[in-house]
Amino acid sequence: MMKHDQAEGLRRKLDSRNHPNNAKTVAVISGKGGVGKSNFALNFSLQLINNGKKVLLFDLDVGMGNIDILLGSRAEKTIVNLFEERLSILDVIEQGPKGLAYIAGGSGLSNFFQMDESDHDYFYEQYKELSLIYDYILFDMGAGVTEDSLFFILASDECIVITTPEPTSVTDAYGMIKHVVNRKQDMPLHVILNRASNYQDGLKALERFKAVVTKFLKVEIQSIGIIPDDRVVTQAIVRQIPYTLYNEKSKAAKALKDITYNYVTHTKQVNRTPSSFVQRLKHLMER
Repeated sequence: MMKHDQAEGLRRKLDSRNHPNNAKTVAVISGKGGVGKSNFALNFSLQLINNGKKVLLFDLDVGMGNIDILLGSRAEKTIVNLFEERLSILDVIEQGPKGLAYIAGGSGLSNFFQMDESDHDYFYEQYKELSLIYDYILFDMGAGVTEDSLFFILASDECIVITTPEPTSVTDAYGMIKHVVNRKQDMPLHVILNRASNYQDGLKALERFKAVVTKFLKVEIQSIGIIPDDRVVTQAIVRQIPYTLYNEKSKAAKALKDITYNYVTHTKQVNRTPSSFVQRLKHLMER
């Protein structure tokens, strides 16, 4: 599908909606790089689609945006073009497999967090349209935290934290959660343990992690799953194919399929309006 036709199709969906969709915004975060955060965000998005959801994946990994690379494609437009050319946000949406929509980050994304007031207002108005089209909008955030990226995390409806069993990864994930809850105590937090050597060890590691967070940060986090270490994931990355498409019978793909089904089935639904995310983001940026 040509990009112009794709944008027109999105506009028709927007025009035809009598009941706003009010997308759930989810920030996918990690304490350190190299834990498989972007790969999780991509494959999780595809599994949400398999569960009948309309999904937009928004690459906000400053300087390291790689969703298009993981898909083996090259984005025609990025979020940077939205501001430089004053495009409609529908015109910078790229099309991935299974109807996945995504917005690429681009090397100039660092400027995105240093916008002036007119750019902020332009983004707010554009974003509201997206909330009417999609069921889920996922932000693939950069590893770690900056004051700027924290705005998007705190404005989201919930966070999914990605960690691995490695002690440094667990420590950094704890630090990331601490940053979030120090600013927003009631943020819903979910954790995924990636690259577990086996399920039982992964489960024990998750329980220990939850206990530490509860004891020292006084918040409850929900573990939503364990993804086993699987060489198929590495093979899929090399071939630039999402691993849930590369081999849907692999251990990692099966685990993520179950995780996504349970997430869609059991996560709490909250009342949202098309402007709720925008209102929170605006409030945070204007402090």
